[in-house]
Amino acid sequence: MTDQPHGAVEAVDTVLAALADPTRRRLLELIAAQGEATATTLARHLPVSRQAVVKHLAVLDAAGLVSSGRAGREVRYTVRPAALDTTARWMASLAADWDRRLAHIKHVAEAAERESRTGRDDASRPPEQPHGGV
Repeated sequence: MTDQPHGAVEAVDTVLAALADPTRRRLLELIAAQGEATATTLARHLPVSRQAVVKHLAVLDAAGLVSSGRAGREVRYTVRPAALDTTARWMASLAADWDRRLAHIKHVAEAAERESRTGRDDASRPPEQPHGGV
């Protein structure tokens, strides 16, 4: 993450911290499935109180994962995909770095194996006889 600006690093950290909680991940899934939802409707699907749902939604909102808007007396939440996209790009970049490292290790190991086989092949051959002798 050192290649990213400091703000982007903080955003990814905040998203990962928010998603570390299974209840928040479930809330995000529920909102995504419904398009928008209130804390009351979300609480019906979870084994926690409405107040706990509101606290979890505040964490998701602070991470930029959901946004809220008033519709009369209700507060409705919707998913904001931008923060997830940024985090997914960071994770893909990290995975690509590991893929490159593993490909390099594979290349080195295969080269060492070829060298080892070549060395064994030479050792198993009988010594060459000088020409014109015996």
